[in-house]
Amino acid sequence: MNRFSLISSVATCICLGLGASAAVAQTAATPAAKVPPPVAQKVDASKPAAACLKDVRAFEEEMYKDGYWLGGPGRGYGYPMGGYGYGYDRPIAAGSPPAGGSPAGLPPVYQNVRPGYEIHILLASANILAQNGQQQPCENVLTTTRTIYKTYAAELHGSGMMAADGPGWEQQQIKSALPVTDQKTAFRSDQLLDTDVSNAKNESLGSVHDLVMDPKTGKIAYLVIGRGGVFGFDETFVPVPWGDFKTTPNVGLLVLDTTKSAMDAAPTVTREKFSGPGQFDQESQKVDAYWKTALTNKTGG
Repeated sequence: MNRFSLISSVATCICLGLGASAAVAQTAATPAAKVPPPVAQKVDASKPAAACLKDVRAFEEEMYKDGYWLGGPGRGYGYPMGGYGYGYDRPIAAGSPPAGGSPAGLPPVYQNVRPGYEIHILLASANILAQNGQQQPCENVLTTTRTIYKTYAAELHGSGMMAADGPGWEQQQIKSALPVTDQKTAFRSDQLLDTDVSNAKNESLGSVHDLVMDPKTGKIAYLVIGRGGVFGFDETFVPVPWGDFKTTPNVGLLVLDTTKSAMDAAPTVTREKFSGPGQFDQESQKVDAYWKTALTNKTGG
């Protein structure tokens, strides 16, 4: 029996034992009283719990400003994951304490991935509860999430990890971004999916939801950008030609030379598919025609 199963079994036995003892004691002391059944809370699942949704978004913003979770919890798993660029190609600042035995001159390393996964999953759960009108359960999950995040951020700070200045870091990355067609390296799907997309003014345009391959060449033809919503809810999906993007050296950010209004007016596709059967060429012509005129500077072919 593994450790978790053993702990669960012991806890169950203790709870059952305590419950049985309490029941016997109450029976001996007083006659059994009729206890009314609990009143079920009426929940309209068709109406999202707006208050908790607002709290979830506020917590996302708080995490972003702290500098330990760039991109928001829907687009990464915290400091060790996602390639957001913390400390990359950067020595420890003078006077910074080394962490985890890191050699002098190298960035400190934070290896514990568990808090990142827990925060990501709990926030997704809170959002699902809110979308189904479960205000109080959503708030309960959010409270647990905040507790875990507080410990996580304190561990990072105590380990000498440098909090990233979100806007400053992204602006630096934008300046160093190069067209994807000029890159001399291959791209993996896990590098691109969920990666944030910004324009040259550092305005967020969304994040990569999906990749679309050209059925004739087998190469990437489009990136589908998810916009708006939280954790996939209420998002719109905008396909953009692959060759129009720039990327940072570590693929921590994608850059598209366009405006938010141009993204708002762009052709959209459904979450599930780019086009219907046999309609790839037709959809491609529409998308390509739009982006030929919607870019500030054409980055590629």
